[in-house]
Amino acid sequence: MDFFFQVIAIAIPVIYAITVHEVAHGLIAKGFGDMTASRQGRLTLNPIAHIDMLGTVILPALLIYLGGLVFGWAKPVPVNPYNFKNRNRAMFFVAIAGPLANLIMAIIWSTLFMIFFAFSMESLLSVRFTELFTLMCTYGVFINLLLMFFNLLPIPPLDGGRVLRSAMSDRNGLLIDQIEPYGIFVVFGLLFLGVLDPMFSVVQTMTRFML
Repeated sequence: MDFFFQVIAIAIPVIYAITVHEVAHGLIAKGFGDMTASRQGRLTLNPIAHIDMLGTVILPALLIYLGGLVFGWAKPVPVNPYNFKNRNRAMFFVAIAGPLANLIMAIIWSTLFMIFFAFSMESLLSVRFTELFTLMCTYGVFINLLLMFFNLLPIPPLDGGRVLRSAMSDRNGLLIDQIEPYGIFVVFGLLFLGVLDPMFSVVQTMTRFML
């Protein structure tokens, strides 16, 4: 499959994986009384509203070109925890909503894949389209599972870090707040040292199982 088809097969799952992830955060925040994301027009599945030029366009395109692991991010949906009545409880559900949305997306891609072949739809279409659809579903499952597990790491500012923060007392939570600006460097360090390699293996195994 040529480079153009590969870009399409990867770009669509990546863009919607991170878009749905962010919208899920905003919808749950709205449900708990925070209208910030809604007022800023971020509760939409239109990817343009969520595009971060570096994380959504440049980095994924570069990784596709280099043939490595495709990864990216969108502009974070704004959440104001001071609008919540029970801040810790609301932040727990807001944080966990993103990874759960990715799990649902992985299941949807898996279901589309199974329906496509269960009804022998590939026999009605060109080999070219079948290859494209198969690759798109594969990346759809893999990328969403990867985002789910990655974001559940208990390291701020990842969603898992925010879940951990919501379970802490205010005093201990302040320690996590102080760590948050440096959390991304911890994540990159874990990636560089190969500590997260088992997670990638689990995601690959789950992807094969779901397809």
